[in-house]
Amino acid sequence: MALRSLDNTLPLSPERPKKAIKAANSIAVLKPKQQPADSKVNDENNFPVVAPVVDSIDYISSENLKPVSDPDAKFKCLMEGLESKDWLKICDSLNDVRRLALYHSELLLPILEKVVMVLVKSMKNPRSALCKTSIMAASDLFKSFGDKLLQSTTSDAAVDQMMLQLLLKASQDKKFVCEEAERTLNTMVASTTPIPLLHKLKVYVSHGNMRVRAKAAVSISHCVSKMEMVEMRDYGLVSLLQTSAELLKDRLPEAREAARGMVLLVYKAVMEDEENEQEDKWQNFCQLHLSAIDALTMVKLVASQ
Repeated sequence: MALRSLDNTLPLSPERPKKAIKAANSIAVLKPKQQPADSKVNDENNFPVVAPVVDSIDYISSENLKPVSDPDAKFKCLMEGLESKDWLKICDSLNDVRRLALYHSELLLPILEKVVMVLVKSMKNPRSALCKTSIMAASDLFKSFGDKLLQSTTSDAAVDQMMLQLLLKASQDKKFVCEEAERTLNTMVASTTPIPLLHKLKVYVSHGNMRVRAKAAVSISHCVSKMEMVEMRDYGLVSLLQTSAELLKDRLPEAREAARGMVLLVYKAVMEDEENEQEDKWQNFCQLHLSAIDALTMVKLVASQ
């Protein structure tokens, strides 16, 4: 009788060979169904692509501005447009201000202060297009009103704020805004009498922003360059000398270069003074009104020319 093994384990069956899995069948590739070009897709997840709306502003030069056909009607709705919440409408109204200033300035005169304050607000706006349009409007106001902007006692604060904004915008990095502000500052100098303008610009010689000081120095230098000798004496040669000495110590080369030009103009006026025939009149003049170090700087500057 055959003895049964005490081992209860079942006999091992031979391993079945593993079926090779085809790589092509292991990955399901889903190809999107192509829709005909002219078919309409009714799918709530598919949104139509809308092209962005681009707001364009035309920067019109003063020479290309046309007169207003009905100035009285335009004037009546002018402030409403300037106080609009829509910046595009404000730009259109600013161009209307320019047209009225150039061709119908008598209409703007009673509301000039309000218009200037709108310009100041627009220059502070972060939209560069609105800022530039307001700067162009300021230029046309200077062309049309000139000294009236500086002489008006009621609009002193408004004009001072506008002048500061022009200096700030001429100092910033946005090139097309900066260049427009510089052109407007040049128009301001060309359109106004030097002495009243110098009194306003002198304040910015000690401004905390060195770029503002530099732009103010350039405008002051341009003012002095268009002054006659009599005007320079009326304003005060001592005051011009002291302003120049302060700007010569400025950090920015632009301010120092403007100051050098002023020094040479003051020197010329001092030397042509017939009432003072001293040999060292320039040196004595500087030593009398400046500190010793500043006087020495002035004498050396003139001697180097």
